[in-house]
Amino acid sequence: MAYTIDRHPREDSPRLGAMTLHPEPESVPRARRWFRKFIAPYNPSCSVDDCTLMLSELVTNAIRYGRSDDSWVVRVEWYREGTSLRVDVHNPGFPASVRLRHPEADDAHGRGLLLVDSIADSWRSGPSCFGGTVVSFVVADAWPA
Repeated sequence: MAYTIDRHPREDSPRLGAMTLHPEPESVPRARRWFRKFIAPYNPSCSVDDCTLMLSELVTNAIRYGRSDDSWVVRVEWYREGTSLRVDVHNPGFPASVRLRHPEADDAHGRGLLLVDSIADSWRSGPSCFGGTVVSFVVADAWPA
């Protein structure tokens, strides 16, 4: 299956890049690999490993909980907002379905947003401009002032 990468954002846009992925398990490592590759030239001072981990969790959730028909895709976008990095993960699921869970110790799933909540400076979910849901995280001071 094909996927798209936008590595040449407009000069007047805060968006640093974007990718569109098919809702399949192979898209998770692909998202990690391409995010690392395309964020590197911007030299963020935050932990790229932490950002990649959070991105991985959100893409996994988008694939697991998004609408699963042949017409939908997961879209990932990353932005520089002043000194902060914001990463958005869009999927055609419903905004009401995104919630922070508190799984039991022996539960196999349900820790992704807890991880994002503990690492990111902030996160949110809501309606996506593409339809469906967007879940975003922000890392403050990703670049020097």
